[in-house]
Amino acid sequence: MNRTLKNFSKRKEIGLVNWLGLYTQIQREIRRFLKVWQQTVFGPLMTALLFLFVFSVAIGKARPEIFGMPFSHFLAPGIIMMMILQNAFANTSSSIVSGKIQGNIVDLLLPPMNAVELTIGYVAGGVVRGCLIALIGFSIITLFLKIDFYSIFIILYYSLMGSLFMSLIGIIGGLWAEKFDHMGAVTNFIITPMTFLSGTFYSIRDLPQNIQTIAQYNPFFQAIDGFRYGITGHADGNLLLGGLCLMLLNIILFSISCYLFHIGYKLKS
Repeated sequence: MNRTLKNFSKRKEIGLVNWLGLYTQIQREIRRFLKVWQQTVFGPLMTALLFLFVFSVAIGKARPEIFGMPFSHFLAPGIIMMMILQNAFANTSSSIVSGKIQGNIVDLLLPPMNAVELTIGYVAGGVVRGCLIALIGFSIITLFLKIDFYSIFIILYYSLMGSLFMSLIGIIGGLWAEKFDHMGAVTNFIITPMTFLSGTFYSIRDLPQNIQTIAQYNPFFQAIDGFRYGITGHADGNLLLGGLCLMLLNIILFSISCYLFHIGYKLKS
């Protein structure tokens, strides 16, 4: 009770937004993954390059052109967005779960920061990690493939929407999980299948019509399809629908994350 009153008193002194606390939280999340960059940045980049190399060598020459472009040019944007999604999710979820296991998650309850500030702080780390991997990945891939950018604005929009979406999923999953095994189950049975079934390695137009219709409502497909359009100028689905769905989904997930932090879901005993 006394701690709550002290936090309330400090909050009144700070004002509407705790800028120092928010900056510190964002800085903490970015430094956390940069400290182990070999695992959090270099590892995913190597995975992306291996995917591109193996698929290009194995079936690239045998596969006909897609939208009038070589298979490797179609594949590269999908692989990069897949890395963005997976790493944005891993950053926020691992940060929260490791905090629970180490016992320092209680530190979230001590600073005079509200639920919105906590959510933004965690999300910023996931977005920065995802976009950093995309930037470095494309810098490397363009050394081997000549890829022209169709629309920088669309690339930035879907990079932000995709990484924001998965960062928020990571927060919700991290708050729900009690150990890394729980997050492993989410990754193995939800995140990975939805990523691989999202048109990363193929055009969904190759699927049966009824499955194709369902696939267009997969948010992973919407993020990858929009990102690919920003680079190649070709898309499988409705870009306007995909962009609006991702924005609406992010608003809903952001509200849920703020609410869970507000009530201290699995943070307060």
